[in-house]
Amino acid sequence: MIHYPAMRNWIFLLLLPALLSGCGEAWNNPYPQEDAGTDTFYTVFEERPKHLDPARSYSSNEVEFTGQIYEPPLQYHFLKRPYTLEPLTTDGMPAVRYWGKDGRELPQNSSPENIARTTYDITIRPGIRYQPHPAFAVLPDGKPRYLGLSVQDLEKIDTLGDFEHAGSRELTAEDYVYEIKRLASPRLNSPIFGLMSEYIEGLDDLNKQLVKAAESLPKDAWFDLRPYGFAGAKATGKHSFRITLKAHYPQFIYWLAMPFFAPVPWEAERFYAQPGMAERNLNLDWFPVGTGPFMLSENDPNRRMVLSRNPNFHGETYPTEGETGDAEKGLLADAGKPLPLMGRAVFTLEKEDIPQWNKFLQGYYDSSGISSDNFDQAVQFSPEGEADLTPDMKEKGIKLVTAITTSNRYMGFNMRDPLIGHAGGEAARKLRQAISIAVDYEEFISIFLNGRGIAAHGALPPGIFGYREDFNPVVYAAPGKRRGLDEAKKLLAEAGYPNGRSASTGEPLVLYFDTAATGPDAKSRLDWLIKQFRKIDIQLVIRATDYNRFQDKMLRGNAQIFEWGWNADYPDPENFLFLLYGPNAKAGKNGENAANYSNPEFDRLFAQMKGMANGPQRQAVIDRMTGLLREDAPWLFGFFPKGFSLQHAWVGNVKPNLMANNTLKYRRIDAELRQQNIAQWNRPVLWPFAACALVLLALVLPAWRQYRRHEEGRA
Repeated sequence: MIHYPAMRNWIFLLLLPALLSGCGEAWNNPYPQEDAGTDTFYTVFEERPKHLDPARSYSSNEVEFTGQIYEPPLQYHFLKRPYTLEPLTTDGMPAVRYWGKDGRELPQNSSPENIARTTYDITIRPGIRYQPHPAFAVLPDGKPRYLGLSVQDLEKIDTLGDFEHAGSRELTAEDYVYEIKRLASPRLNSPIFGLMSEYIEGLDDLNKQLVKAAESLPKDAWFDLRPYGFAGAKATGKHSFRITLKAHYPQFIYWLAMPFFAPVPWEAERFYAQPGMAERNLNLDWFPVGTGPFMLSENDPNRRMVLSRNPNFHGETYPTEGETGDAEKGLLADAGKPLPLMGRAVFTLEKEDIPQWNKFLQGYYDSSGISSDNFDQAVQFSPEGEADLTPDMKEKGIKLVTAITTSNRYMGFNMRDPLIGHAGGEAARKLRQAISIAVDYEEFISIFLNGRGIAAHGALPPGIFGYREDFNPVVYAAPGKRRGLDEAKKLLAEAGYPNGRSASTGEPLVLYFDTAATGPDAKSRLDWLIKQFRKIDIQLVIRATDYNRFQDKMLRGNAQIFEWGWNADYPDPENFLFLLYGPNAKAGKNGENAANYSNPEFDRLFAQMKGMANGPQRQAVIDRMTGLLREDAPWLFGFFPKGFSLQHAWVGNVKPNLMANNTLKYRRIDAELRQQNIAQWNRPVLWPFAACALVLLALVLPAWRQYRRHEEGRA
């Protein structure tokens, strides 16, 4: 039985959506209401970081975080081009001095072959302090508050925020020295140890010493590196230290702007080494400890990660000069203001392009890349071929930012593989060349990248010394003219696989492609790749896994064919060509030579090239190295991407900087403008609710009236 008051309330509920249609709040806002109006930067991450420890981290999805937290001695100027190094925590640039074999100091213009040692004297500014952290918390008597914790003490601890107290201390030179020692620690297996041991004096011997010492310690015990001194890095005062190289290596100055050389306090290692910490993911890989403008206040890599302003940040200010035209673009409007310019950055895990794109258009993400599926919606080309935004994007005030990246994307062959690698000899080389011809990267760029890239003919991208606008004669008959499939099949037959079958057994040739790519976007690309191999009668089998397992597989040298990429750490050809240097192999040495390529002549030329100054002689050596790579074909050179990104109107100070990893501190957010646009773009469409309510009323009202008449008649 429906009573009149109940019926009246029910009608009110039916009409409630219509009554609320005038409200200005966005109902679909994924963020808490209390975050509205804050200077928070909202963006995404697509792969969970594996390492945030600066000695171990070397992936672009990791440096997105480590670059904001850690502070190496130097950084790249945010606005100046060409890229220019400047002090970050140092009091001026390092003093570089050269020494001969007799121990005497040499002039600055000395020939590289006469330089036996190079020293870098570095002075850091006093007063720089670490972020608040429980590792620094002390009792009234000065003793560590959280030392000697048991597993039971940690029962209610899930994150660093669960510790009641936090402390801090001043940055010292010893912290930089401690991190350099960590590069040699057998507990960490730093990916740059192999390379750095070739240059930093005594680093290799330190590693041997640490390996022996670690054997006598329990596996989970804290390995205190402070007692182990070595000649390559020494503190010369509380705020000064010296790094000694055993050779001439001019590119080393660039490494001083990378997180590998950021300070790590020994207290943090000691704190995290306590029983029960690792089981709760309380370690440097999950919760870094730095002096930078931000600290990782929340780490849920399956959902979101949050960087918050470091309250102890040392007062860096926005640049006061840049390139010609920067002022007109508004890039100097914040000159001299304290950094960071915003208080927080929220990174949300998004594995699919479509939801990421839709949330960007709604204003819930402040910046976005452009997938192939969304390209036509965002970008149009002028008759002259210039990229511009579509009218819809311009109406929203969205800005298009483009840049040719100093990076490459390539397909690699594992040269340790018995079929396709070095052991296969000349036959394997012809097989790799045949595949290089068959896989058409111009087609790939057109289909999947909307033309946002150029096909590569070598390892060096444009903008890096040594790059030439020529062509790879193994793959191309002339500039822009790829060799035909008949030539690829001829090479395949000479390799012992006529028509894609073994000449000796008749079995079909089956190759394996290892990848961490998943999802519908990846599937279409993998299907395309299978078709490319099928053009020359090779069967390609896809072996997919998650990114962390894929990395482990690469470290073991178990992959056969793979895709990889490299973003320049610094603007020098050595930083790309070392990806193919034999001693820097991925398998067994944890280096960055993912193909495990080894050619004695290439290695000899690399050793010669890396210490040379830019000029005709260095160019000639690079040309010879490129020729060897084209013939050996350890890579399908792939392509050099052109970056397209979109920024909302409320995001300020956006300028592509392909070298710097710490640019989040310069970004400015107009929170008020963002809220206005979000409210405008996400107005609830409520008329369907009201229409449904009216239909329901039309259906229910006659029955209700009949009921009322019946009740009144009985009365």
